Amino acid sequence: MCCPANIFAIAKNMNHLVRRISLAFARLIAGLGIFLLVPAWTLDFWQAWLYAFIVVMSAALITMYLWKRDLKLLKRRMHGVLGSEKEASQRRIQFLVLVICISVLVLSSLDHRFSWSHVPFQVVIVGDVLVALGFFIIFIVFKENTFAAAIIELATDHRVISTGPYAIVRHPMYTGDLILLFGTPLALGSMWALFLFVPITLVIVWRLVDEEKFLVQNLRGYSEYCRKVRYRLIPLLY
Repeated sequence: MCCPANIFAIAKNMNHLVRRISLAFARLIAGLGIFLLVPAWTLDFWQAWLYAFIVVMSAALITMYLWKRDLKLLKRRMHGVLGSEKEASQRRIQFLVLVICISVLVLSSLDHRFSWSHVPFQVVIVGDVLVALGFFIIFIVFKENTFAAAIIELATDHRVISTGPYAIVRHPMYTGDLILLFGTPLALGSMWALFLFVPITLVIVWRLVDEEKFLVQNLRGYSEYCRKVRYRLIPLLY
């Protein structure tokens, strides 16, 4: 039976987690509003509204699932703020990813404002489907891998995950990220912002290569896993 002190500590920790989640969603919604609507200088940007709805709802559904099924993973994900990585190289990568992602939103917004691109309705919808697909792949990864923290670190009971999407590629969450990031400019009706997919891909590859070096050195059985699953992101390609 739990003593009152333990009950109080658990309640305090849960309240802290709720505050962190609420703050994260507030930042997400505010960021989408600022980086999509302010540069466009109009609220008449249906592509942005639809995209923001998909992003926020996907994040909310994944968060609710983790709250009910894998609270430990949710807590790990909440630690992934800017500058939280232990290695300097990963902190630089974390910063670059943030800058490029914001640049995609801002450039797409400016593209809408000045009508640089003329993207058909069907292509925008395809972009939204890709964004949703990217989130779905990330959700599948979270279901399969309770150790999928937002930063590169090992839990005390960490083990190699080689089932589900990890039986196909070694970094399925990054695969989902790239699908999401490729769909974002299309969903926002910008062909110019699509050019930023190249640098974001290079940065993500940089991150996963750096991550693999850490895992090979520190996670038992990871080298054998790499020999078994040859491809990192895309089957038969890379």
